[in-house]
Amino acid sequence: MPLPTSIDETHALLSSGGYVADRALATVVFLSLRLRRPLLLEGEAGVGKTEIAKVLAASLGRPLIRLQCYEGLDVAAAVYEWNYAGQMMAIRLAEAGGGLDRDRLESELFSDRYLIRRPLLRALEPGEGGAPVLLIDELDRTDEAFEAYLLEILSDFQVTIPELGTVRAPEPPVVIVTSNRTREIHDALKRRCLYHWVDYPDAGRELAILHRRLPGAPERLSRDVVAFVQAIRREDLFKAPGVAETLDWATALVELDAVALDPALVSDTLGVLLKYQDDIQAMQGGRAKALLDEVRSAPR
Repeated sequence: MPLPTSIDETHALLSSGGYVADRALATVVFLSLRLRRPLLLEGEAGVGKTEIAKVLAASLGRPLIRLQCYEGLDVAAAVYEWNYAGQMMAIRLAEAGGGLDRDRLESELFSDRYLIRRPLLRALEPGEGGAPVLLIDELDRTDEAFEAYLLEILSDFQVTIPELGTVRAPEPPVVIVTSNRTREIHDALKRRCLYHWVDYPDAGRELAILHRRLPGAPERLSRDVVAFVQAIRREDLFKAPGVAETLDWATALVELDAVALDPALVSDTLGVLLKYQDDIQAMQGGRAKALLDEVRSAPR
């Protein structure tokens, strides 16, 4: 599928994949696609940053290549490594066969045959229907040394392999970088990207997301869930629930055949919505009931 040619087309593209985006997000996604610049998305966990890359890949009909970041991630896991076991086997077979040509053997050992491609290198290769969508997920979990390595890839869409030379992408991949902002991303990397902060949605957009993802939920329950989640995010919690938790909670309530919220149901299912015991204890009992009463008394 060709890339969208306008903001409205980009908004429709995201919508076709089930993503309810506001115009600001559709605009920055359009510019990222149009200018062929990586897009850095920051925001709290569970607000839908990763989902944007998934929806783009599915809607554009392109493969999704995901690099899940973690502490200690290095070039061997992210870019490439050599098949050392295969190389050692080739060396032993050559020695056993006699007539060893060292120069020829060396050129064969460090050839494409023994190269193991990891996500970043695979993302530089053409895919069916166009360049792939590369998702570099939770970059803030890595260290600054790995960030520095990414600079060449995100600016020139190439990597240098000492034994083979420079590998360049014939067509730049669509790059989405996400961060939960557990630490600041370096300015040098930010300069290579367009930037957007993905915030919690307002009540209207969150209800639209719930309708899209869980169309079978009773309307009153959907509205109660969204209103309660919007209210609980204003509380002093260690970790406010994201959209992912809203969807999980609504799904759980539907499984319990609920048609509306009541204090006992909220208290019994807070573990689906909140992920820290201190937050659950703070909200159980009277506070949850007070929030629910507040939600029901507010104009809809």
